[in-house]
Formats: sequence, C-alpha cells, structure tokens
Amino acid sequence: MTKYSNVATVSRSGQPSATARRSVVQPSRVATRVAYKTMRGAMYRGFAEDVLRSTQVKKYRGKVQLILTSPPFPLNRKKKYGNRQGDEYVEWLAAFAPLFREFLTENGSIVVEMGNAWEPGEPTMSTLALEALLSFLRTGDLKLCQQFICYNPARLPTPAQWVNVDRIRLKDSYTHVWWMASSVHPEADNRRVLKAYSTAMLRLLRSKKYNAGRRPSEHHIGAASFLKNNNGAIPSNVLTFSNTLSNDPYLSYCKERSLTVHPARMPIGLAAFFIKFLTVPRNLVLDPFAGSNITGAAAESLKRRWVAIEPNDDYVQGSRGRFSRRFTR
Repeated sequence: MTKYSNVATVSRSGQPSATARRSVVQPSRVATRVAYKTMRGAMYRGFAEDVLRSTQVKKYRGKVQLILTSPPFPLNRKKKYGNRQGDEYVEWLAAFAPLFREFLTENGSIVVEMGNAWEPGEPTMSTLALEALLSFLRTGDLKLCQQFICYNPARLPTPAQWVNVDRIRLKDSYTHVWWMASSVHPEADNRRVLKAYSTAMLRLLRSKKYNAGRRPSEHHIGAASFLKNNNGAIPSNVLTFSNTLSNDPYLSYCKERSLTVHPARMPIGLAAFFIKFLTVPRNLVLDPFAGSNITGAAAESLKRRWVAIEPNDDYVQGSRGRFSRRFTR
C-alpha cells in the first residue's frame, strides 16, 4: 500500500490557507428533495448546508432533540463520499455549529463521531480531528457535556503502511464521540442505557457482603453503597461496538440493486445508545450527514421521529434497505 499523500495540512494560525481552499474540488450541487418517507421520518437528498437553510425543513427549527451524526472524517486521502482536508475541513465543520443550534430544542444535544487522521507520508497522528471538534465547539458556543471513545474490536489494521508493512505502529481502532449542548443540563438519563450486571455484582447483590470503608483512592465506600439493585450497571464513556454483520439487510439490498455501499458506516449500536440516552419516544432526531442512514433506522426502531440528509444518490437509495415495509412513499 502506498503511503498517504495529497493532504492540505493544518496551519497553526487557525485560518484556512489559500492552498487548503484550492485543494478541494467541491462536488456538484443537487436540488433539495424528499427522497422517501416512513411513518416516523424523512430522508432528504441534498447537501446539509443547502437543506438546513431551505424552506422545506424550516418547520423543524427549535424542535430537534438530538443531532446525531458522523461527518466525513478528515482523512489524508480523498474518499468517494467527499471528505475535506486540512484547514478546509476545520472551517467547513465549524460553520455548521450555529446552524445546528437553530434546530435544537432548549435542552437538546449534538453528538458527533469523529475518526482519527494521520500526517501525510509519516507515521505520526494528525491533530486535525481534535482541532475540528474544538473549533466546532467554540464556533457554536456549545458546552462539552462528555467525551466518549467508541472502540471497534473488529476494525481492520490501519494505517496499513505503518501497521502491516513497516510494523512500527499499532492498529487504530477507536473513534472520538463528543456530546455537546447549548445547555449545561440537556435531556439525559443514564437509566435508559444501563448494561447487564457482571457476575461478580450479581453475586454481591445476593450475598450483600463486600469490603466497605476508605479506599487508597480516598473514596469512602459505605456499608450499604452497593446493596441496591438498580437493574443494571451505569456504562462508562468507553463504548464497544462493531460493524461485522455478514447478513446485514442493507448490504444485501445494495448488492441486489448494484448500489455503492457506504464505506464508513456508524455502528447501529452506537446510534441506538445515544438515542436512548438523550431522547424519549416521539422526540425528533436529525442526522445531517446521514450516509446509509444508520441514525434514521435506529430512531425508527426506537419509536423516535427522524430527519436525515444525504447528497449521494446511491447512498440514499441504498439506505431504503434499512426500512422493510415502512415507507409511506
């Protein structure tokens, strides 16, 4: 595999350079239209910046409880889905922050998943992903509620040159997930995302015996601190999800119709986790960079309303495969 090249690197001025602005050839625009609807949602074909400013979605402003999305990652090589690079990427993503806020409810949330990037031609990581997230946070005057890591144990060894060929780095197997809001108290309830108790915890609940008292960490564990059965354990901010289903209806649907499969699909478990954590049934969820519409499919199954936006017609048509007999048109 050849080493990475053709990337507009990030300047430290924080301003997009002329080279960065010229380095990206923008895809042609497409007219905003509703591609399909289900009982709970609608997929719009068009670029997010066009659709969100159109009269067609004006009715959703101030009504979205959760914007959950995975924008094109700032990769060092161009992908078919049109990722930007360098300062161009930082500026492009940050410009969405004020626009997203216009659609949120007062206690709504924004969750953005972002992958890592590497410097071109060398085995060092780029800070571009973090700079983009920080710029988005500042531009939108948002609060960072919590940072998450999404670990994918099935991820292929990348970057291949440094991991498989030169054998000088470990495989990159996680993405950043930032939960942001305009309020310090957005809608959230961790009781909606409890995970199963471990065998040891179930044993403790039965025996009602454990070592109470002060720990080396200086925490004081009370004699009854762990005796209440809360029907599950509170998850940590390190989440584990993978995308390895061989019988995925979406993949089969695309194959049968010779449609291009989206190359960077968010794990549906990740989308479902945040939808359950940050919304309740009938709330509205928006994904402005929908790709194969994982977010819409998760929202539909969890009885939330949804709006998705995607400019690539193959991805839009392929995403229909996630909704079996649910279309209204």
